[in-house]
Amino acid sequence: MAQMQDQLKPDEGLFAAIRTAAPDGERLFVRDARGRELAYGEMFAETARIANCLRAAGLSPGDRLAVQVEKSIEALLLPLACMRMGAIYLPLNPAYTLAEVEYFLADAEPACVVAQLSKQSSIQSLLGGKAQVLGLSDDGQTGSLIEHLRGMADQFGDIPRAANDLAAILYTSGTTGRSKGAMLTHRNLVSNALALRDLWRFTRDDTLLHALPIYHTHGLFTATNTVLMAGASMIFLPRFDTDSIFAHLPECTAMMGVPTFYTRLLNDPRLTRGTVAHMRLFISGSAPLLPETHAEWRERTGHAILERYGMTETNMITSNPCAGERRAGTVGFPLPDVELRIADRVSGASLPDGEIGVIEVRGPNVCKGYWRKPEQTAEAFRDDGFFITGDLGRIDSDCYVQIVGRATDLVISGGFNVYPREVEMEIDVIPGVLESAVIGLPHSDFGECVAAVVVLKPDAALEEAEVVAALRPRLANFKLPKRVVFRDELPRNAMGKVQKNVLRESYRDLFN
Repeated sequence: MAQMQDQLKPDEGLFAAIRTAAPDGERLFVRDARGRELAYGEMFAETARIANCLRAAGLSPGDRLAVQVEKSIEALLLPLACMRMGAIYLPLNPAYTLAEVEYFLADAEPACVVAQLSKQSSIQSLLGGKAQVLGLSDDGQTGSLIEHLRGMADQFGDIPRAANDLAAILYTSGTTGRSKGAMLTHRNLVSNALALRDLWRFTRDDTLLHALPIYHTHGLFTATNTVLMAGASMIFLPRFDTDSIFAHLPECTAMMGVPTFYTRLLNDPRLTRGTVAHMRLFISGSAPLLPETHAEWRERTGHAILERYGMTETNMITSNPCAGERRAGTVGFPLPDVELRIADRVSGASLPDGEIGVIEVRGPNVCKGYWRKPEQTAEAFRDDGFFITGDLGRIDSDCYVQIVGRATDLVISGGFNVYPREVEMEIDVIPGVLESAVIGLPHSDFGECVAAVVVLKPDAALEEAEVVAALRPRLANFKLPKRVVFRDELPRNAMGKVQKNVLRESYRDLFN
C-alpha cells in the first residue's frame, strides 16, 4: 500500500488518481436498478460535460457546489466533475427542509446549487440571485442541469489540484448543536481510498452492491472511491430494498452497508448460504454492529461481516482484517499510516491498553478542520496534531479497537462513570430483546441516572423488573438501569445510528 501511495504526487488530486487507476474505457463503471449502464470511458465524457456546464454556470476552482438531490447516476457524477474543475463539493441530505438548507447555504456560500425539481424555485428565492440554481429530477433524467448539458463538450482540461486543496465539505450530523462543515482534502480522500482498496482486496474483478445514500461519506466516498481506485464496477440501487438486494446479489462480489441492512436481510428466508456463496465480502459501518448480528450472519451465510470504523471528519480509521479474524464487537486495527491512541478525556495523556478513554487519531485521512470555525477546529485537535474523535473506546490485548460509545453519551451517576455500550451489550443478550439504547437522564439526587430503552423481538414479552433482574448478577449496582422503557423501534438517522439525543429529550422527565 505504501508503494501505491508513493505514486500520488504532491500536486495530484483525486481525479488524477482516478485516471491513473482506471481500466479500459469499455469496462463497466456503474449500472443502476433500471439497467442503465455507464462504462469508464462514458464516465470520463459525462463528467467532462458536467464540468463544462458548471463552469458555464459560474463555478470556478475553490468555489463550492451545493447539491441536494436524490440518488442517481447523474448525482454520482457531480462530485467527480467538481474534482475535475477544482471546485469543492457540498452534499446535502434530500430530506432537509428549506429552513435547514438555509443554514448550510449561508455558511458555505456556494457559487452554484443543484437541487431537486420540487425545491428549485424555493432555493432560488432563498438565495436571491447570489448563486445559480440548476434542477435535477429524482431519476436524473430531466431538469435544467440536463438541459444545460446538451451541446457541452465531452472533453475538459482538468484543473490540477494539490494534495492539501479542499475537495469537499461534509457537514456533521449536528446532534449536539449546529452542524459543522468538515473540510476534506484531496489527500484525505486519495490516501483513504488507496488504503481501503488494498486492505479490502478490491480489484477490477469486483462488483460492489451499492445501496447507500451518497450525501454521506460512507456511500459517497468510502464505497465509490474504493471502487474507482480498483477500476471495479458498481450496481447502483436508489435505496436499500430487500427485493432489490436479492435481485442484484448474483451480479456482485461485495456489499457495503449499515447494520440495519444485515438485520433486515436476516429476517428474510431468502438469505441462505446458497444465495451468497459467490460473494467475496460483506462490510458494515456507520453504526455499531451487534455481536449477535455478526454471529447470526456467520451461522446463516458462512460469511463473517467485516466491521470498520470511521467518521465524517476522518474518513475510515480502522478495519477488521480481510484475511484474519474479524472479531465481533470490535472495529479491528488502524489503517496503514493512521495513528490511533486511547487518551484521557481531560489531559490527553495516553492510556494503557484495556483502559477506556477517548479515541484520538492522526494521519493523512484526517480533515483540515471545520469550515469557517477556527475556535472549534482548535478545540478538536491536540497540540501534537491528534484529532479528538469524541468516541470512547479501548484497545484489547490483541490490539483490536473496541468502541464503547460517544463521550457525550457517557453517564455520570452519583460520581461513577457508566459506559452505555457496556450496559447495552448485557441487555441485548437477554432472551426476547432485539436491541437497546442506554441513556443518562436528569436526577435530583444522582445528577444523572441510567435508563434503558428496549425493543423486544416479535411475540416476546418482558417486564421492566425482569430486565433489571437479568442484569443484576452481571453489572455493578451503579450501572443498573433505574428505569426500563419499551418502544417498538429506536429512532435512527439516515445512516442507522441511534439518535440518543432524541431519546434523552423524549424521556427527560422520567425521574422527575
